[in-house]
Amino acid sequence: MPASCQPESLKPEALRRACDPAGLAFATTAELEDFTEILGQARAVEAIRFGVGIERDGYNLYAMGPEGIGRHTIVRRFLEQRAPQRETPSDWCYVFDFDAPDRPRALELPAGSATRFRDDMARLVEDLRTGIPGAFETDEYRTRLQEIESEFEHRHEAAIEAIGEKSKGQGIALVRTPSGFGFAPMHKDKVMSPDEFHALPEAKQRKVQEAIAALEQELARALHEVPRMRREAQRKVRELNRQVIGTTVTGLIEELKAAYVALAPVVRHLESVHEDVLDHAEHFRHPKEGESRTLFGIPIPEPEAESPLGRYQVNVLIAHEAGSGAPIVHEDNPTHDNLVGRIEHQAQMGTLVTNFMLIKAGAFHRANGGYLVLDALKVLTQPYAWEALKRAMRSREIRTESLGQMLSLVSTVGLKPEPIAFDQKVVLVGDRMIYYLLQAYDPEFPELFKVAADFEEDIARTPESDLLYARVVATIARREKLRHADRGAVARLVEQGARAAGDGERLAVGMQELVDLLRESDHFAGEAGHAVVEAADVDRALEAREERQSRIRERLRERMQEGTLLIDTEGARAGQVNGLSVVQLGEFAFGMPSRITARVRLGGGGIVDIEREAELGGPLHSKGVMILSGFLAGRYATDRPLSLSATLVFEQNYGGVEGDSASCAELCALLSALAEAPLAQSIAITGSVNQHGDVQAIGGVNEKIEGFFDLCRVRGLTGAQGVIIPASNVRHLMLRRDVVEAVAGGRFAIYPVSTVDEALAILAGAPAGERDALGRFPAESLNARVERRLAGFAERVRNFTAGPAGRKGWRRGGKPK
Repeated sequence: MPASCQPESLKPEALRRACDPAGLAFATTAELEDFTEILGQARAVEAIRFGVGIERDGYNLYAMGPEGIGRHTIVRRFLEQRAPQRETPSDWCYVFDFDAPDRPRALELPAGSATRFRDDMARLVEDLRTGIPGAFETDEYRTRLQEIESEFEHRHEAAIEAIGEKSKGQGIALVRTPSGFGFAPMHKDKVMSPDEFHALPEAKQRKVQEAIAALEQELARALHEVPRMRREAQRKVRELNRQVIGTTVTGLIEELKAAYVALAPVVRHLESVHEDVLDHAEHFRHPKEGESRTLFGIPIPEPEAESPLGRYQVNVLIAHEAGSGAPIVHEDNPTHDNLVGRIEHQAQMGTLVTNFMLIKAGAFHRANGGYLVLDALKVLTQPYAWEALKRAMRSREIRTESLGQMLSLVSTVGLKPEPIAFDQKVVLVGDRMIYYLLQAYDPEFPELFKVAADFEEDIARTPESDLLYARVVATIARREKLRHADRGAVARLVEQGARAAGDGERLAVGMQELVDLLRESDHFAGEAGHAVVEAADVDRALEAREERQSRIRERLRERMQEGTLLIDTEGARAGQVNGLSVVQLGEFAFGMPSRITARVRLGGGGIVDIEREAELGGPLHSKGVMILSGFLAGRYATDRPLSLSATLVFEQNYGGVEGDSASCAELCALLSALAEAPLAQSIAITGSVNQHGDVQAIGGVNEKIEGFFDLCRVRGLTGAQGVIIPASNVRHLMLRRDVVEAVAGGRFAIYPVSTVDEALAILAGAPAGERDALGRFPAESLNARVERRLAGFAERVRNFTAGPAGRKGWRRGGKPK
């Protein structure tokens, strides 16, 4: 390639912005103070401070950014600073509702009171179980109880005796049998036998039968009065029980009410307990031997909460220590039940039973009065969790119900606990895509999450930021108990931070990546016996990381070297060029060259993207190919039809192709095919192009250059090899040291271009050509050859469509004579 035709390649110093260790004013990071602020996140920090501080409905927080940037850590730090300053929230517990047993009542108590109230109620029950049986054992109670029983028996017997006397006066006896009472005629104070009765005259028999029927009706009326008399006796027994235990019960409960006189809901509950104890005093009697519940003679174990006294228990749902501040809850598994709580069941005699003591708290309950931190993706992927979160935030209530109840899938009777007030700030942590999708498609989201904290991925690289980066390294080393790093190691870490940012003038601020690299470097420093981490340890850690993940890259390179994957790195060929792409496998990305070919012919089909036709090309790649038609028409066919049919393809591509970073390479291949001008195969190219032929920036420029360099190095560097990149990508270069050294030694080159003409000049070894004052390209320039070829296509199409006269110059096969 003549030197006059080749744009100037980049100098070695432009390929990597090195960090000079001499510019770092310390020997090791042990001399540096901890960095207590947040590196490069001023905007996000201010948003978090605002979101955490404002106490208004709807001002919940969404922290967005990529994984590993430190979103959870930063949010937790601010919440931990704010939470102790806030008032400790109330305790919550559930108690039995004596008016509606299936609707447990929620009680709100001051912080630290719920556990004490539960223990006080447990002691009350024990005191009642001790005091009430003693009252039932007194002689006075037994005497009065005997009087009530005797009165009932007396009234019962008196009624029966009255009927017996009346029947006796009529010559009829009242007979008691095991099955009840009966009437029989008498003769001389003896019951007549059936034979004797049938010997009586019929008139006498009818008279006796009529008398017996009347007596039976009277007896039936008397027996019907027995249940009423029994109920009256039972009422008197209950009144007696209330009178006997009233003093004991009232004294104990009034003493407990005095301790909670300031809590009206507790006082009301104690009043209900008072009435229920008086009405069910028999539950406090010591059970007699053999009175336990049995089934076929087998004792049935009865859970404490299912016993008659179990309803006096207290289910402490949430308890806080007084003065502990607001709670911070991180729910890592935000299922529906883990958020709203659940009602557990126990298996008993083949059925599932529940009670208010089996109500369990969820994350909403634990975070009440404080902060709830959730991962946005996990909430959205758990069935009905997102709806439960929004429902609680809208209604400001926490309703504990199972999914079966909510979806009406369960028809059995269950508990419906009283809702608890929802009072907490929710912090969602997720990526930007989720945030903007929710903004676009969930109309409730903007009303519920009004504050967004957008985390930066990188910061400007300056001497000051390099020093701050070193202080971050010192802070991590102390926190993780790692070896400190010397200035050479810090310089390598800074350079790697720029490499991770994909920009030599910026630094990545992803803390997880930096922490992992420091841990791995510390490991290799220990193996080498170094007291501090040195630059060689960082290099070794990076090399080991790449080696662990590079199996597929090495296999692909082997296929290229053995000729299975066809990639030329020498010679020249028309309609063929080496494009560059990035392969992303998990966290490992590497560049690979791809052969791009173009074929052209007369026609009107335009440019056919074979990748798109085979459904292997993504929309962005297809867009890039479509732009080529606009470029060709705008430059070469403004006054004539673009009579061209062309095909473009990534050869031996069996996966997907996405992105427009190969559009410049595709355009060069297409122009080469039209001009029948061979392109150097020793040079690869990357960059997107617009309709005016301007070459635009692309991503992954470092990986792409290194991918082609590695292949050329394996085959042998000749000095003719290199890579064409967009000039706007020069600032992003942070190439490996071996690439920089090869460029410095003249064995490899990097060419920045701004237009497709500059790229063609490098690939074809001749100027592409510019239009003169008359609008014509130089006669033998590449652009002129393309224009003549396209003009010839258009002329042939015009002649072919003009009719028989226009086709005289054509012979069979469509070629001119």
